[in-house]
Amino acid sequence: MVKQTKRDWLDLATKEMKGGDPQALNWQTPEGIEVKPLYTQEDLKDIDHLDNLPGYEPFLRGPKATMYAGRPWTIRQYAGFSTAEESNTFYRKALKGGQRGLSVAFDLATHRGYDSDHPRVVGDVGKAGVAIDSVEDMKTLFDGIPLKDMSVSMTMNGAVIPVLASFIVAGEEQGCPREALSGTIQNDILKEFMVRNTYIYPPSPSMRIVADIIEYTAKEMPKFNSISISGYHMQEAGSNLVQELAFTLADGREYVRTAIAKGMDVDKFAPRLSFFFCIGMNFFMEAAKLRAARLLWSRVMDEFKPKDPRSKMLRTHCQTSGVSLQEQDPYNNVVRTAYEAMSAVLGGTQSLHTNSFDEAIALPTETSARLARNTQLILQHETGITNVVDPLAGSYYVESLTQNLIDEAWALMEEVESLGGMTKAVESGMPKQRIEEAAAKRQASVDKGESVIVGVNKYHPTSETEFDILEVDNTAVRLGQVTKLKRIRNERDEAACQAALEFLEEVAKSDGNILEAAVEAARARATVGEISSAMENVFGRHKAEVKTISGVYGGEYKNDPRFAEVENIISNFANQLGDDPKMLVVKMGQDGHDRGAKVIASAFGDMGFEVHSGPLFQTPEEAAKMAIEKDVHVIGVSSHAAGHKTLAPLLVQELAKQGAADKIVICGGVIPQQDYNFLREAGVAAIFGPGTNIPDAAEALVAMLQEKLRGKN
Repeated sequence: MVKQTKRDWLDLATKEMKGGDPQALNWQTPEGIEVKPLYTQEDLKDIDHLDNLPGYEPFLRGPKATMYAGRPWTIRQYAGFSTAEESNTFYRKALKGGQRGLSVAFDLATHRGYDSDHPRVVGDVGKAGVAIDSVEDMKTLFDGIPLKDMSVSMTMNGAVIPVLASFIVAGEEQGCPREALSGTIQNDILKEFMVRNTYIYPPSPSMRIVADIIEYTAKEMPKFNSISISGYHMQEAGSNLVQELAFTLADGREYVRTAIAKGMDVDKFAPRLSFFFCIGMNFFMEAAKLRAARLLWSRVMDEFKPKDPRSKMLRTHCQTSGVSLQEQDPYNNVVRTAYEAMSAVLGGTQSLHTNSFDEAIALPTETSARLARNTQLILQHETGITNVVDPLAGSYYVESLTQNLIDEAWALMEEVESLGGMTKAVESGMPKQRIEEAAAKRQASVDKGESVIVGVNKYHPTSETEFDILEVDNTAVRLGQVTKLKRIRNERDEAACQAALEFLEEVAKSDGNILEAAVEAARARATVGEISSAMENVFGRHKAEVKTISGVYGGEYKNDPRFAEVENIISNFANQLGDDPKMLVVKMGQDGHDRGAKVIASAFGDMGFEVHSGPLFQTPEEAAKMAIEKDVHVIGVSSHAAGHKTLAPLLVQELAKQGAADKIVICGGVIPQQDYNFLREAGVAAIFGPGTNIPDAAEALVAMLQEKLRGKN
């Protein structure tokens, strides 16, 4: 048989293209990596990692020699349902259905360190997770679930001290000593300042909290992972894969330095560090990303000269992408999640959460959560995927992608180092700006139809798909939590509780361990909000500077006739109005997910609106006051965490109360179709759900403003 060469292929491809250049088939990823239509052995000649074996440094092919052939990944579904009682019921059913670990989602009031009776969290209690105000809630959450036998992951960062302290005390009172508790606390505050924004304290004291938790768990909780360094929220905020990889590992490097600076031996804590990545729809790139991450982390840890090889292992949990899920044609999300799950497994994840198909619209129902869990069970038991370690190894394409990601991510990590490390980089705003620019470019690509999303910008469904969604009665949940808080405060030893909180403040002022003091406060039945406030008295509460990028979204539309048409429509209306149309983009409540708000502000600004962005965490009263001060025509409410039915009507009422009922209120984000009529009846003029084309939305909004202007005249 005659051996074919790449030259032979080029000749044949040229003929098939009728004389065209096969190089025209090359594709550039959002990361700027050039992907060719054909890879051969030639593409592997300069790659050094091909001889690596799983279980050996640098662990590119997996941290364990046998990987899934010895033990499959852990199925760990992330869930929290309003109250501890409801969540406990769900967890028990999930464990009976084949789940092997628990992953707790907390509501936004808890994330931000507020008790459920605080006036700033009226629309947030029980939304997007479970409300935890005290040790008593934590005990209910795990009632009948033996913590000595169960690995528990908790996604908590801002209020990490009171939540972890309450978990420790709940375990002890269940009969599980702290040294027997196993699981992971996220405790990754740097990414909060970059993307997710559920921070409480400024960066410096926040990093001290991270170090105190690493120190305490290393001494007291040997089975517990003290930190889960998270890239997931970066990709959800719009980062490309190189950014997610580089910034996540740079965060990890910073945490290791912080712990060592506190006097800790690297081998005492590094084996308990874990990572958390998002898995999106670029199938092979995502698998390559996990392989690259393991090699890069081993390289980073070499800097700290550990003696234990486990200190160099990158262990990771993964979650399928939430932002890839779509409201339109929602059953397509089942397919998307299955592909993403397989990509994560082929990349070698240690545990996995699969999103439910309805999470682009609302919290998952019990049925949709079961389908998501069964997606993993089918992967484990029906596909044969667990029989071979790293089955993609040696693929010309995947190995090339892996090396591309290693090179590109390392270059970005070195750029972070040149700024003085990740804390300094975060303070400079560089990572946040880069991610926001990537998000704006991605949105423009979707709106232009260059990036195809089936059912959204191509192959539209001919009819709406109806299905049940989970409805949370925010008012009822809040009232229930307030009742429990009153009972706890009435029944506790108030003097002992206050003494414990005062001691916590003193420790925060000194160099003692904050978590150790917080455990005693939780034992005295101090609440999550009270423990957070005690630390806030010392550290203060962080307020981010509001910045909006410009020129990126519009720059992607250079010479695009549709974009020029919308610009002209806005310009003509501005001439008619005698001023640029003004918009205020607001995020009310404690939801820090601001990707949508930032993209809208950037895009509308590029099209000709004068856009003002409100600070995060506004109340309806504060948003209404700002709208009046800025004299805007439109207030755009960005909703991501199901608070819209409470907060948007309150904003409309507050505008009327302050004499500004003529201002147009619109809503966008994760809003179920079932809620549209409710919002319209409450005074919301228009709702732009997930998948909305931004130029189309701008044209529709100008039409509304023109109609209103005609009514005035």
